[in-house]
Amino acid sequence: MENYDTLSEAIKDLKANGYTYDLNLKAHFVECDSPKVQWHPEDFKINKVFRFEGMNNPDDNSILYAISSTHGVKGLLLDAYGVYAEGLSLEMNLKFKSH
Repeated sequence: MENYDTLSEAIKDLKANGYTYDLNLKAHFVECDSPKVQWHPEDFKINKVFRFEGMNNPDDNSILYAISSTHGVKGLLLDAYGVYAEGLSLEMNLKFKSH
């Protein structure tokens, strides 16, 4: 499934398709808490990007990234619109801006 009506629907389907890890965005890398690993820009690929807009509140806008590492591990990164651009290294900023 490529088009989702809700964020929860997207997360559920993507997890069923192997994107099982929860990822966090850091200044110089993407981090997975369990297992504890860090993926630097050269270590991962952004496979898909989904944008969701809040019906009543612009603060509810978010972007869901489906990401895979060079080792085949897949996970999801959830971020609010525009937040990823602040405080990131140049390499990370370029990686995410290209999507």
